[in-house]
Amino acid sequence: MIPSAKILVIRGGAIGDFILTLPVFAALRRQFPGVHLEALGYPHVAKLALLDKAADAIKPIEARALAGFFAKDGSLDPGWAAYFADFAIIISYLYDPDEIFRANIARCSVAQYLVGPHRPGSDLSLSVPEALLKPLERLAIFEADPIPRIRIEPDAVPVARRRVALHPGSGSETKNWPERRWAEFCRLVLDHTSHDLLLVGGEAEGERLERLALGLASDRVAVAQALALPELAKTLAQCESFVGHDSGISHLAAALGVESLLLWGNTSTDPWRPLNPQVAVYRHEAGLKELPAPKVFELWREWTR
Repeated sequence: MIPSAKILVIRGGAIGDFILTLPVFAALRRQFPGVHLEALGYPHVAKLALLDKAADAIKPIEARALAGFFAKDGSLDPGWAAYFADFAIIISYLYDPDEIFRANIARCSVAQYLVGPHRPGSDLSLSVPEALLKPLERLAIFEADPIPRIRIEPDAVPVARRRVALHPGSGSETKNWPERRWAEFCRLVLDHTSHDLLLVGGEAEGERLERLALGLASDRVAVAQALALPELAKTLAQCESFVGHDSGISHLAAALGVESLLLWGNTSTDPWRPLNPQVAVYRHEAGLKELPAPKVFELWREWTR
């Protein structure tokens, strides 16, 4: 590959899906230092790749002018056609079972086109990042590091008091520890440690965060709701530890290197759990609804001391 060549990684999906793809960007960076690397994805998520220059630029996958590329023999927008023609390698993790998108890319680009799994996880012998890295073997990239990492510049993370971040939500209620248990756990932290609490979540979890904060009625409790992901990343990086569920925010905390305890529900831990060494995953034998708050407090103290 010539030094001026460009590489495009196409990755949609939710927060966790994108974070688990970060090892692909890191492997490409190591193999082709200095090459321009871009991401085509949902901007609110893909902006995470700009934090530590995992990617040089991002483009919105939901752009209206891209519609023709998803239709058989579609009318291709000239601007987007020229955009794709500018890359030497395109790696796509799109759901494209009939290869319609791929065929339309071939109409305007001679790039080497690699196809990755849209929804990995069926092969339990591989973690999700390992499955996402497999297509890179065609570029002579083998045994790449599968651990997602996001590095925040030190001057972007001010020194904070001892703080534990809590994310009491996820993409599904079936993955969530009951709210009353979270309230019990918060009270144990406030009563028996000097840690401050930071309750984090998206718009859908706003009422839950408000109820928890109001019930605790403490100046040691703060709420970070619906922050832009780069801002949330900088906020989590200030925290000493993190407790959450099987969620994209948990993958973000793990990638930032925050000591994390994850309360896992019924989903498989093997392909989807964060591989980061500072992450502990706990699955209660009787299920999340029966997991007592004192047990979580004990696990958290053991793991983060």
